[in-house]
Amino acid sequence: MGKRPGHCYREPDRQPFVRRRYIHRQPASRIVSFDMGETGGEFPVEMSLIGLERCQIRHQALEAARIASNRHMTKFVGRKNYHLRIRVAPLHYLRENKMISGAGADRVQDGMRRAWGKVIGSAARVKRNQALITIRTHPQHIKQTMKALKKAAPKFPTPCKIVFDKIDPELRKKMGYGVK
Repeated sequence: MGKRPGHCYREPDRQPFVRRRYIHRQPASRIVSFDMGETGGEFPVEMSLIGLERCQIRHQALEAARIASNRHMTKFVGRKNYHLRIRVAPLHYLRENKMISGAGADRVQDGMRRAWGKVIGSAARVKRNQALITIRTHPQHIKQTMKALKKAAPKFPTPCKIVFDKIDPELRKKMGYGVK
């Protein structure tokens, strides 16, 4: 039996379940690394991808967004010219009460009686306007950074927008973004 689609777990409909003590077989997270590129560099521009709605993001979606944005940045900017960080961690465990289907299934299982479910994966709980991915870079790579974040946005179950976290006021004025 395959996995259920991601929209089944999009809504945070119950309390977060993060206690590892009660989980006998913890699923491995698909996220390979939370930091990519040049981690110790000094970068004057910082941009983030912001989730606009409250939701849960499965660890497969986080890894897909990381791969898409990181591949674009390494291809067009170079590994030494940026630092990409995944800002949310999949700490909430998703459970599923698997039901038997077929002839005689009603005599074999209890249905919803004492339904707890087995852990099938993990997800990150995201609040409104929370940063999902942050990329630090140099001013000449701003357009490529925006493209990388735009490639990561469709992987998430929430609408997203790109914001500048840190930028020099002179550069902001020169680019036509206004001064805060």
